[in-house]
Amino acid sequence: MSDALSLAQRSRRAKDDLAARSKRAVWHPCTQMQRLEAEPALPIARAEGPWLFDAEGRKYLDAVSSWWVNLFGHNHPALRAALLEQFQTVDHVMLAGLTHEPVVELSERLGAATGLGHAFYGSDGASATEIALKMSAHSWRNLGRPQKCEFIGLAGGYHGETVGALSVTDIALFREAYAPLVRLSAVMPSPDARLAADGEDARAVALRCAAALEAHLEQHHERIAAFIVEPLIQCATGFAFHDAEYLRRARELCDRYQVHLICDEIAVGFGRTGTLFAHQQAGIRPDFICLSKGLTGGTLPLSVVLTTDAVYQSFYDERASRGFLHSHSYTGNPLACRMALTVLELFEQQDVLARNRVAGDRLEALLRPLREHRAVRHPRRRGMIWAFDIAGAPPGFSGTYHLAARERGLLLRPIADTLYLMPPYVLDDTELQHLADGSLAALDAVLGR
Repeated sequence: MSDALSLAQRSRRAKDDLAARSKRAVWHPCTQMQRLEAEPALPIARAEGPWLFDAEGRKYLDAVSSWWVNLFGHNHPALRAALLEQFQTVDHVMLAGLTHEPVVELSERLGAATGLGHAFYGSDGASATEIALKMSAHSWRNLGRPQKCEFIGLAGGYHGETVGALSVTDIALFREAYAPLVRLSAVMPSPDARLAADGEDARAVALRCAAALEAHLEQHHERIAAFIVEPLIQCATGFAFHDAEYLRRARELCDRYQVHLICDEIAVGFGRTGTLFAHQQAGIRPDFICLSKGLTGGTLPLSVVLTTDAVYQSFYDERASRGFLHSHSYTGNPLACRMALTVLELFEQQDVLARNRVAGDRLEALLRPLREHRAVRHPRRRGMIWAFDIAGAPPGFSGTYHLAARERGLLLRPIADTLYLMPPYVLDDTELQHLADGSLAALDAVLGR
């Protein structure tokens, strides 16, 4: 007993020490560091499948996929084996004037999956947004239309936090502090289905908002390079769902007014909405697709922008000034590309989309008590994403719920008053039940039921 107690004490001491060291040395993202005085960061010692384990051995179901990146669980054997195998050949090489098998094969595979045949690589989602915006404006410049250098985004849109990405992001918390540095873009009404007026359904909202986009394009299209949209779900603004008709109308309008359509699939790609890519549910092809997060299954940083032959050809020239003047040191890193290839192989070999339909329907049934909770408004699901708005949520709901969920063995981080679930695709029935029961129990605890 004394030995066991000593081990437990040592584990707690190690955990507390790591949290204190982290507070002193690490600047945590999206975190007011002063809050770590009262709520120290949770040290994670290891991860396996959908579970995270702290220094004391307690486990937490990673129900937000570690910020929406983890598709197949942590320490997946196929991903681990592929990483080790690739490390034995080429770990990294610059992509300027050199190439390698993983980046070529990945570009071919993504081109076949999207119909966009030219892949430019970055390191993260915001990098992908920057690449797409610069590529669009520079393309128009090369075509003799330099005045087309402005952009349109959606109300509540989120596309990253670098300066260019902030210009098309419409979340005040992220943008206002840096407003003097940002060249603000035009903001169109969001087709968020929750904003329906009396008698409107989701499609009617989409058509109304598309009409506003049409009116703006009709007046300003000569100066607009591109319209950027998160297809089907605007995640960071509180999981605003919209009808696919909005994407179809946006594609028609961009074609009519000669404006590029950028689909930001950083959060919603790779099966999250039920199809491999969200825009496919609208039956359209954008001019640019931005991918990251699930691209490597949550293992290594990588992003990619895919674009059309027409955009690519606008840069094809002997003059360096007409080339795409953008680079990252780790562009097309072989290890990360091999991870992405393995992710695509897992989708094919395991028929992941079909399996997700079964698992998603099972979780949907288990979540019925949460959907019917007295405080829940606008319960919604698309594919493997669930969201619930909480009426009467107390101040600080997000942080309070996060801690209540942790006490019940769940990692969940609401956005303001919106509780969302975005779990990995590998939960068994017991884990699905744990997620459903714990989500409801945490809500009741926070609301004092």
